[in-house]
Amino acid sequence: MKIGIIICDRYKSCSGGKCFKAMQNREGAFDIYKENEELEIAGYTSCGGCPGGNIEYAPEEMIKNGAEAIHLATGFVVGYPPCPYISVFKSFVEDKYKIPLIIGTHPIPEKYLITHTNLKTWESDDWKEIIKPTICSTDLRKKYD
Repeated sequence: MKIGIIICDRYKSCSGGKCFKAMQNREGAFDIYKENEELEIAGYTSCGGCPGGNIEYAPEEMIKNGAEAIHLATGFVVGYPPCPYISVFKSFVEDKYKIPLIIGTHPIPEKYLITHTNLKTWESDDWKEIIKPTICSTDLRKKYD
């Protein structure tokens, strides 16, 4: 299974350590893949900055490299403010490219959950659904702090 990862441009210098660790361990949003299913990166890039200009083109390149699914990195969710375009990106990519776009990569670190809980960021039903793949257990979140 080949996947692409798109990260928020705020973190464009991120080396992907948490994402790749989660992918290897099938944690966070990567728990949808079977343990024995080989995962390979077909592309890794940033969104291009708000409002995500690279979202229009990056999936096509990833698909040419064999991507069968694309993940928006957890940074889109935990950054402050969280990306206001997440749902638009998901609809656009899935409609235009006919490929699943999964929101999230690694588990939400505990420190971010505490901050966003205090700020009441994720209280809406939409946000509760968005964070579902990466909320995980407390112990797992703490491993990603």
